[in-house]
Amino acid sequence: MDSLTSPLGEKKVIPLTIDMVSRIHSDGGSILRTSRFNPTKSDESLRRVVDTLIELGVTHLVSIGGDDTAYAAFRIADYAKNSLGLTISFAHVPKTIDNDLPLPEGIPTFGFETARALGTQIVANLMEDAKTTGRWFIAVAMGRVAGHLALGIGKSAGATMIMIPEEFPSDRKIPLSLVVDIITGSIIKRLAAGRNYGVAVTAEGLIEKIRIEDLEAADCVEYDDHGHIRYAEINFSDVLKKELLANLYSLGIRMTVNNKEVGYEVRCAPPCAYDIEYTRNLGYSAMEFLRNGGSNAMITIQNDRIVPIPFEDIMDPVTKKTQVRMVNTDSIQYRIAREYTIRLEKRDFEPGIELDKLAVAAKMTPEEFRKRFEYVTDY
Repeated sequence: MDSLTSPLGEKKVIPLTIDMVSRIHSDGGSILRTSRFNPTKSDESLRRVVDTLIELGVTHLVSIGGDDTAYAAFRIADYAKNSLGLTISFAHVPKTIDNDLPLPEGIPTFGFETARALGTQIVANLMEDAKTTGRWFIAVAMGRVAGHLALGIGKSAGATMIMIPEEFPSDRKIPLSLVVDIITGSIIKRLAAGRNYGVAVTAEGLIEKIRIEDLEAADCVEYDDHGHIRYAEINFSDVLKKELLANLYSLGIRMTVNNKEVGYEVRCAPPCAYDIEYTRNLGYSAMEFLRNGGSNAMITIQNDRIVPIPFEDIMDPVTKKTQVRMVNTDSIQYRIAREYTIRLEKRDFEPGIELDKLAVAAKMTPEEFRKRFEYVTDY
């Protein structure tokens, strides 16, 4: 919807024929392209979008995207109705590799399964390289707020450990040292088991959980004109690698660590079979919903049925923006992931041979090791 006009104001409208779209279901990317323009910033922008739609004779529109696009569709429909007395019917199709739109538990947004499959292949290759060369990798998976993609990739690839923002308290920031100590604990636990390699998968959204003063101390922060941190400009894997190596060095542990951002390469990949079928179902469902007089809802498929969710039901009553679906840490998906990954656990600090092995690997006495690392098991 926000690509109907260029910044210079000229129309950019291309009628799509059957010949143009008949085989796009197997292509990556989008023939519609994308836009970062936000029409919700002002009434003037909303009015311009609505006027353009009216001029083009558009009365029904399918918006495709994540939480920002869903919110824009809601605002445009609301503005047309309440400010101009016009009805433009919207159906929103949930698309984001972040998987963070407020769909029912277990129902993905389209694009997520394709991104997870390609991301899994990348991390699985890193796992094999780590084993071959005797080193560790830190892989940071894209995900602006939620940890769905990091969890899905890490679990499917059999990563050594996974860390996502949902593990930590939602009401306060955490020290960067905690994140680094959790990864360090996994490295020590692997060393104690005779393995000097591994891959730690973390979520990009984890960076917004970290205390600002810690990021400033790591010399990785840039600010915009309004004084806000530009999180998108921070290469989180670089920060983690630097801090992790310093932590290991302080313990006398020599380890080669490489880092990898798993991001843009998973966004425009050719869709997997699941997403090919899923998007066709969603597109058909959106058209059927609009054709039958429906309006202003996000299209979902639940129990093999079309279930539209009204825009009002996906809005957060506090922020007035689209709700964000976080990873449910009580879910079986997350609990099994934690069970299979290598992390320091409370039982590791019980007196005995296992604690002794961990202490030797960390070049500490058992009591020193307990005092230094036991706190990470609270998360």
